[in-house]
Amino acid sequence: MLESLAKNLETITRRQGDVTSFLIYPLLIIVVYEVIMRYLFNAPTTWGFEATTFLYGLHYMFGFSYTDVHKGHVRVDIFTSLVSEKIQIILSIITNLVFFMPVMFFMTLWSIKFAYTSVLGLEVNSTSWAPPIWPLKILMALCLVFLFLQGIANLLNDIISLKQQGRKVTP
Repeated sequence: MLESLAKNLETITRRQGDVTSFLIYPLLIIVVYEVIMRYLFNAPTTWGFEATTFLYGLHYMFGFSYTDVHKGHVRVDIFTSLVSEKIQIILSIITNLVFFMPVMFFMTLWSIKFAYTSVLGLEVNSTSWAPPIWPLKILMALCLVFLFLQGIANLLNDIISLKQQGRKVTP
């Protein structure tokens, strides 16, 4: 049951990463358009820089969980590399439960609260373009939900690995 749940959570993370990776294309189009307008026609847009910032920020944030499912985040293993695999798994479970889960739980909860408040006020950015930013805050909260779910999947995978370590028979 744990394996199935972990695989399903990882599948969700992989799919969202595959889909949101395409945010790079509108980002590229806007940057090229802005450069052409600015340097060929001397007519920069009022929205180009801000739109690219929003798109890049979303692309980056959706990449958090996608990177995590592929074990791409930087890990400092100065001390853990000196201990057995079983101890490494136990340390991973402890750090996940003590540091990652509480922090991500509250960050996710607060981001949902901020998104909700933003939606209620139909928040817009305080610039000359003044685009609505409440949809971005919803998407930012969703990014943190994906990262939290991936953290759960990582914890489940570590528990599964620990159980398998206990089953190994040493000669």
